[in-house]
Amino acid sequence: MEHEQLVRLARRRAGAKFGFLVHLTVFIAVNALLFVINQRTTPAYPWFQFPLGGWAIGLSIHGLAVYLSGTGLRERMVEDEMRKLESRRAPGAR
Repeated sequence: MEHEQLVRLARRRAGAKFGFLVHLTVFIAVNALLFVINQRTTPAYPWFQFPLGGWAIGLSIHGLAVYLSGTGLRERMVEDEMRKLESRRAPGAR
């Protein structure tokens, strides 16, 4: 891989990890606020658990997508698609 490609890949991965950290921070802040609102309004019924659970599933999927992409699966898939597209291109065309 050339240096420019490595820099682009590193920036993309760092951006994905930063995006996950922002998502995690917002998740914690919003769900803490929902917990406080729940405790002040209807402490007998813990409704804050429903948005917390749904959002936790989404956050987990986001985290898996970000941190499992380091295995190179996405890059291999992109390379496979590039090979397929290159093989379909007319000979001599650039």
